[in-house]
Amino acid sequence: MTRSQIIHPGEPLDTVAPGGRIGLIALATDFNSEQEFRLWLPADVQVFTNRVLNANPLTLENLQAMSHDISRAAAGILPGLALDAMIYGCTSGSIAIGVEKVESLIQKSCPGIPVTNPVTAVRAALERLQARRISILTPYIEEVNREMVRTFDTLGVEVINILGLGYDDDILISGISSPVILEHALNACDDTADALFISCTALRTEGIIGEIEQALGKPVISSNQALVWHSLKLIGYPHKLDAPGALFMA
Repeated sequence: MTRSQIIHPGEPLDTVAPGGRIGLIALATDFNSEQEFRLWLPADVQVFTNRVLNANPLTLENLQAMSHDISRAAAGILPGLALDAMIYGCTSGSIAIGVEKVESLIQKSCPGIPVTNPVTAVRAALERLQARRISILTPYIEEVNREMVRTFDTLGVEVINILGLGYDDDILISGISSPVILEHALNACDDTADALFISCTALRTEGIIGEIEQALGKPVISSNQALVWHSLKLIGYPHKLDAPGALFMA
C-alpha cells in the first residue's frame, strides 16, 4: 500500500495501514506536524488526526487550558476502530500540563492504548543516543522555556543552555522558514552538548536535520522526529526507516 493509494468502498479495513494506525492530537493552529509525520512515516503506517482547541498567546496558562479538550479530541479519532498508539502533539503543552496528566486524559477516552508526547519521546530518544547533556532551541517565550528546563531537570537531563525565539503565536511559529531555523540551531548548540533538541511540533525541521547534524558533528532531535521514532517503537514496527538523522540510525 502506498500513501497515494485510494481506499475503495467495501475494501476490508484491515488493509488500511497494515503496518500500524497512529492517532495524533494536534493543535488547532498547527500547520506542520501532520505534514512532517507523513513525510517520515513508512508507507504502511498512517496517522489519523483530530485537533485540540488552543489559544494564543502561548503562555503557560493558555497551554494548561488545553487539558479540558484532550479527552474529547482523543475520542474523535477513528471512533469504534482500533488504534495502535496515540500521540499528543504539543511540546509546550506537554510541559505545561504534565506528561502523566496528558496520558491519563487520553486513556480516559482510549483505555489501554500506548501514548507518547514530545517530552516522553525526546527523553527516550536521548537515552537511545546516550545523550545526557543537551542544548535546546525553542520558539517560545521565557516562562515556557524556564518550565522546559525544569521538566528536563526532573527527568535527569542536563540542559546546558536554551535559546528561545520569543514567539507566542503558534501560527507564526509554523511560518518560520527552514533557513532561519538552521541558523538559530547552529547558534544554539553548545560545543560541550551531547545533542541539540529543537523543540516544537510547529517548527519545520524535516528537511534540515541532516544538514544541522553535519555542521555540528552531533545528533539533532526535533519534536516531530522523536514522535515518529517513538510511536513506531510503541507499535513494534519491525523495519528501520530510511530517514535523516542519527536517531533513525541508532
